Amino acid sequence: MTSTDSTPKRSQEELSIESPPTLDGYKSLSILPGAQKVVLLIFLCLAQFLDTYANSALFAAIPPIAVELNITNSDSVWLISGYQLTFASLLLVCGRISDLYNPSNPSSFTVQTSVPYTNAIVTEIVFLSGALAMAGFSLGAGFVRQQVPLIVLRALMGVGASLTVPSALYIIIHMFPDPASQSKAVALFSASAAIGNVIGLLLGAMIVTISTWPWVFYSFAMIAAVIFLGVAILTPSPRRQHVSAIEKAKRFQRLDLFGVTILTAGLILFIFGVTTGSVIGWNTARCLAPLIISLFLIAGFFFWEARLPEDMAAIPPNVWKYPNFAVLVICGATMPFNWWGSVQLLFSWIWQNVYGWSPIIVALRFLPLGLLGFPVTAIAGIMQQKLPLKWVILAGQVIGIAGTLLLPFADSPQHYWRFAFPGFALGTSGMTIIFATVNIAVFAVTPPEKAGVVGSIFNSFLQVGCAAGTAIVTSIQTSVDSTHGGPTAWEGRAAGLWFLFALLAVDT
Repeated sequence: MTSTDSTPKRSQEELSIESPPTLDGYKSLSILPGAQKVVLLIFLCLAQFLDTYANSALFAAIPPIAVELNITNSDSVWLISGYQLTFASLLLVCGRISDLYNPSNPSSFTVQTSVPYTNAIVTEIVFLSGALAMAGFSLGAGFVRQQVPLIVLRALMGVGASLTVPSALYIIIHMFPDPASQSKAVALFSASAAIGNVIGLLLGAMIVTISTWPWVFYSFAMIAAVIFLGVAILTPSPRRQHVSAIEKAKRFQRLDLFGVTILTAGLILFIFGVTTGSVIGWNTARCLAPLIISLFLIAGFFFWEARLPEDMAAIPPNVWKYPNFAVLVICGATMPFNWWGSVQLLFSWIWQNVYGWSPIIVALRFLPLGLLGFPVTAIAGIMQQKLPLKWVILAGQVIGIAGTLLLPFADSPQHYWRFAFPGFALGTSGMTIIFATVNIAVFAVTPPEKAGVVGSIFNSFLQVGCAAGTAIVTSIQTSVDSTHGGPTAWEGRAAGLWFLFALLAVDT
């Protein structure tokens, strides 16, 4: 899931976009007929919807997938983490693209957003490539019946999502240059993520109940295909612009693909080491080797970035000098998605396989995690206007701690309403406040010309925090399960939830 509606209020002059007959190779998006704009906006919002739907719908399918393909609890986390790692890593490349392919007059376009945007001449191709990749890889995932190919295809789906979401936002922003209309369109785009999360929980459960788990992946493919066709038909065709081979080579070199590859490899090895250690032992070579190598790779990435010129680094070292940026990104951005993902992973398997709840009942029990996001976001907006952002974030952390404290005690079906429901309500309220406020606080300290790359960094930390966090929580659960009754016992999940509580307390 990504965030887009993080724009601090700026003057109308700063948000204005000139609308000539053609804009960077496109027929001006702003002069499209009103009905065409609305329909195109719906298809673009579907891309954001699909990003979160493709995660939340899968939670109901993970238990039957694990049973049929003989996937352990510790390995099942890759069905979520694989998608998030590729999505997060390629967002860094998108951040570089946004810097290299900005409109020719940057001062005329300084919308601050947590998702980077790409040049108009390549936007349609990038978006359609991502939608086609999402459709193809999702379709393939529905046919495979082996663990490794399924995880690989899941990771490739993340590649498709990383191409569609940023380019969709770019088209929306240029289609609605008027600040008032643009704000509404971007808000709808952002809300599509929350809608996708809620509908994914319910629809994924319904699909698993009335059919089989491959149809969850087929639903991803069908939605992506509809998006591809709709945008291909409705988006004006770009005119070709001549760019010399030398200029193309220079732009490609500045994407910092080497740095992003190092970081991605380091994160994959780290998660592999964490999940492996819980199964075969932490002192084994199979666990220690990837962990040690991952630390060197991640350290090497930041060393590499520090040596590059500022305009060639995927994560420019200078961004860490922005006031409170490091604290906001490392402590604030990594927690919300980690909390949501870990809670759903810890509860979904035991609810279905031990308590015997149907996937639909499980989805209904999870609804507080999604539905409360809408009213709490509105409340957070009021708080942000009345209080310093620091205190709003702190309030969210305190509420989140209170909710997480209840969850380890939800150890039976009878304790859902006493502990799980209020824990979900308080926890998700706290995470929503943190997410919405950190989103704004990050861009409040960011120069407008760096909004693209900072947006990619912010969203990358959101996804990486979830991928690494869920892997660690699952690893703790597996380790405790091995000595306290196995996966059907509650002790391992309680340990994972206590870790979440401690992590949030330290974060505060």
